[in-house]
Amino acid sequence: MPEISDAVNEAVEKGRESKLNTIVALCVAIIATFMALCNVKAGNVIQQMSRAQANSVDQWSYYQSKSTKEIIAEAAADQATLDRDTASNLSPDQKQKLDDAIKRQGDAAKRYAKEKEDIKAQAEGFEKQVEVLDNRNDQFDMAEALLSVAIALLGVTALTQKRYMLAVAGVFGVFGFVMGVAGFARLPIHPDWLANILT
Repeated sequence: MPEISDAVNEAVEKGRESKLNTIVALCVAIIATFMALCNVKAGNVIQQMSRAQANSVDQWSYYQSKSTKEIIAEAAADQATLDRDTASNLSPDQKQKLDDAIKRQGDAAKRYAKEKEDIKAQAEGFEKQVEVLDNRNDQFDMAEALLSVAIALLGVTALTQKRYMLAVAGVFGVFGFVMGVAGFARLPIHPDWLANILT
């Protein structure tokens, strides 16, 4: 009789192991698929970040060129004003030409100052876009890290046949899915402590 009881217990245990391995395999397949999607999206986000960063650098360079032009126009207006005010033997026509130059250079300086502010706003907009995209990239990084840990724990579960390991893997997996979904849905979930660990 004990032999029959042992055989039944062994069959029941193998059935449990088989069921646990089926659950583990299904979880690994789902997690791996979601990780692949997160990886593709993270790559796209990085490309968008690179473009936004390049646009920001371009706008700041353009801002600097406008600043230089503004300074040159102001200096030219100042020089024309000095020439007009210090020259004692100018004809009315010469004074008029200097007045025209002063006005023209002053107007140019004002135009450059206004253009600079518009360019600055665009550059800051691109910087903000980089920051937002960086947060999304962090979300995908966190998702991939957490899901990788979940897969490793699922491997341990399959080897040890310990059900509590399945639960631990599930906690990492759920948190990884939350971070991945937050990245896809652009949700403002960003645990800075975890981002700091991963960077």
